[in-house]
Amino acid sequence: MTAPGKENSMQTPTLLWDIGAAYDMFISLNVLHAPDRFGLRGAWAAGVRSRLPNAEREALQRIIPAMNTPLHWLYALPSPKDGATVLQAVTAVPPADRLRTIAKVPYMPPQTFEILENVAARGGWQAADLTQLQAVYQEHWGEKLSGREVKERATCALEMWARPLAFGEGLLAGLQAYQEVFFAEEELRIRPALEAALKRAQQLADRLPLPALIEELSQGVRLTKEFDMEELVLTPSFWGDPLMIFGNIGPGRDIVVFGGRPSDASLVPGAVVPDALFQTLKALADPTRLRILRYLSEEPLTPAELARRLRLRAPTVVHHLHTLRLARLVQLTVEPEGKRYQARREAVDEACHLLSMYLDKEVEVE
Repeated sequence: MTAPGKENSMQTPTLLWDIGAAYDMFISLNVLHAPDRFGLRGAWAAGVRSRLPNAEREALQRIIPAMNTPLHWLYALPSPKDGATVLQAVTAVPPADRLRTIAKVPYMPPQTFEILENVAARGGWQAADLTQLQAVYQEHWGEKLSGREVKERATCALEMWARPLAFGEGLLAGLQAYQEVFFAEEELRIRPALEAALKRAQQLADRLPLPALIEELSQGVRLTKEFDMEELVLTPSFWGDPLMIFGNIGPGRDIVVFGGRPSDASLVPGAVVPDALFQTLKALADPTRLRILRYLSEEPLTPAELARRLRLRAPTVVHHLHTLRLARLVQLTVEPEGKRYQARREAVDEACHLLSMYLDKEVEVE
């Protein structure tokens, strides 16, 4: 829990705002290549990927799992900051330089790029490089990714940096194909939601302190650590909802990509059941997750504390907590000591209201 008066002691950075479907171009690719992590039906994600020509699909399958959303690069793009803007900007960079320009993110540990630059200079990687990079990734992403996922991401990164020219050519070809077969139409669908989400966030910012604003926009993330940046950029994402993406995009400047998908909307175009309703019902249909919610309704707990009470392995509990977070059913408090979860009882009420609205909705007859 946040200590009394803690929020008031936080440094308040200057808020900046940004908007553009370019963020969702990369975020949607991450979702489509790891649908289970985002609560998306795997069969539908595979169907979208299958629209791509074989060479471009294989290129993106090699690149996307190892590539973070390049927030620093996307923020620097000119307006209108859409898919076409992305393609123009990538084309303007020589193929061999695209890896360093786009994928070298400021917030990764410096030792990451020491390893990768050595690999690029040698034109290949060795087992020792994988061991070192895995250790760095484990420390950086250990709470979010399994050991297998850490190894896969490290291996993909080494493959990319061993062949920067192939990466540069594959990235552009893959993005061009993705824009043509899917994203050009998709960004037209999501643009009104992004504009509405930005307007709502700006209105909330006029009356809420920053910690409360972050908690509202994230639908359950509470920060207790002081903000140590001078400027904070906020921008909405349709595909990332309800998760938030934090990143550093320059000296004294951080960015938060917050969820901007309406509660009655779905990632799958034309889907009848809203994502928020489906994910909530799915989360509540599991007896272990119901027990977790009952414990978290009594008091905030860490994953380790829950694991002891449930007599389950910690990774299993973390998996269930992630599902509950996707369903917006838990509040996540990020403290210097670690993460603590608490039930969001209001989210259960909201889910019941959403279900009632769905049942009362007139059925469309084709």
